[in-house]
Amino acid sequence: MAEHLIPTVALHTWVVDLFRAAGSHEVEARLTADHLVGANLAGHDSHGVGMAPKYVASLLNDELQLNQRVALATDAASLIVVDGRRGMGQSVTHQAMELAIGRARDHGTCVMALKNSHHLGRVGHWAEQAIAAGMVSIHFTNAVSHMPMVAPHGGGRARYLTNPFTVGIPIPGGEPIVLDFATSAIAHGKARVAYNKRVRVPAGSLLDASGHPTDDPAVMFEPEGGPYGALRTAGGHKGHALAMVCELLGAALSGGETVQPTTRLPVHGVWNNMLAIVFDPNRLGTGQWFEAQAREFIDWVRSAPPSSDNTDGPVLVPGDPERAARRARAQMIPIDSGTLAQLDQASTAIAARFGQSPGPLSALERGC
Repeated sequence: MAEHLIPTVALHTWVVDLFRAAGSHEVEARLTADHLVGANLAGHDSHGVGMAPKYVASLLNDELQLNQRVALATDAASLIVVDGRRGMGQSVTHQAMELAIGRARDHGTCVMALKNSHHLGRVGHWAEQAIAAGMVSIHFTNAVSHMPMVAPHGGGRARYLTNPFTVGIPIPGGEPIVLDFATSAIAHGKARVAYNKRVRVPAGSLLDASGHPTDDPAVMFEPEGGPYGALRTAGGHKGHALAMVCELLGAALSGGETVQPTTRLPVHGVWNNMLAIVFDPNRLGTGQWFEAQAREFIDWVRSAPPSSDNTDGPVLVPGDPERAARRARAQMIPIDSGTLAQLDQASTAIAARFGQSPGPLSALERGC
């Protein structure tokens, strides 16, 4: 399927205008655009502007609540529980991370549980927020959607969602380490992108509705109303075990909902819950040793010669692919035809409900 190049700055403005038209205040709209376009810039189209139509559908179904201020449900100094009140994830998670970073400055560390956030997007973004403040952060995140999407290892039916695990580590004098991956073989959003592009996904990523392996992403979206297939876990039993830990720490311990038959599921929205451990590495007193050891270790890893079957280029460390994507996409962001049509439809839906919208994104395509 064809891809369309949209100027990066114009795309950011369009997303701001879309959510301003829907009723978001300026800060919320900007944070949402920063995050969604930032995910595209980082090469993660699964969590980029292609999520906006889902947010619009959730808003129009009265699930997503705009302009929410978070509330402290528990405040025990360096341990806090933050209620996102079903607010825009890009805004309420930013607020929650600001609170966690502030407490970590005061106490050296903060364990922050965020519950009841609307889809909070690419979790690496929140690790980068901590890194910008000089903090290390570790994140366990779960998700609740209209249906489970990931089959447990050895299982033929979905039981939970893609439950990402994330770590951000600032490296003094160097590029940070940002580990951020779904515990499923691929993110659901990557299956959506593949489906919109009409391409296959890597072998071992999916099961069809009968529990048979497949590489056809249509099993996650067709037939309308199901039955649907399932994503498989990353690394077999290892991804399954980590997904369960993310569900228990990110949701159950945080006061949020886990995926099970008694859970009331949203129709269009995605609820996220996240446990974040944020701490100031300078309080450990190992600054000079850490700086030297980190640089030497990273250089040592990069120096490994390529294996005989390597077709991916030099050895990378976590965060390198995102940095390369940001350089490549600084001016233009590619959007496939299916996603572009969905974004145009979302703008039309906002105009129909609120009487204003930024118009079709397709009008901004280079050369139009």
